[in-house]
Amino acid sequence: MKETTTNHFKLILFLILGAAAVRLIPHYPNFTPIGAMALFAGTYISNKRLAFAVPLLAMLVSDVMLQLISGQGFHNTLFFVYGSFMLITSLGFLLRRRVQRQTIMVSSLVGSIIFFFITNFGVWAMSHGFYPYTLEGLMQCYIAAIPFFKGTVMGDLFYNFILFGSYALVKWKFPRLAMQ
Repeated sequence: MKETTTNHFKLILFLILGAAAVRLIPHYPNFTPIGAMALFAGTYISNKRLAFAVPLLAMLVSDVMLQLISGQGFHNTLFFVYGSFMLITSLGFLLRRRVQRQTIMVSSLVGSIIFFFITNFGVWAMSHGFYPYTLEGLMQCYIAAIPFFKGTVMGDLFYNFILFGSYALVKWKFPRLAMQ
């Protein structure tokens, strides 16, 4: 039993690290796998601490690599990005016993909305006066971010399809590998 659990964890780790590596490839703005990594980890990593830790560490490593490659890995809203990431992982906990196309798609969209509102609140809060610190300033920030929301939604849907689909395919072809 322990061998199958280890293989299951290795499979999930491989998929999450692969998704994190994709962040290093040039992409359409916000079309990244970060929301999908969090949702997938929350859904399939049974140990809740690891479910948070694995995608956060994958994000941290890819942020370090992005910083080294382009100088764009770390920024003043990182706390908000990682916070939204943790909430999306928690959303994966709710998905655990309801893994179906429809529930994955709805969870993906909810995750995109969570990311949009939290990270753009962070942009407003950390803007150092670029946006007025008023409700109107916050709304200006959200409105300015709408074009990027498309990339977030499309990226989350696409990468959730890749992660959950790959996992389902492996589970179907090699059932022992995907056993928990």
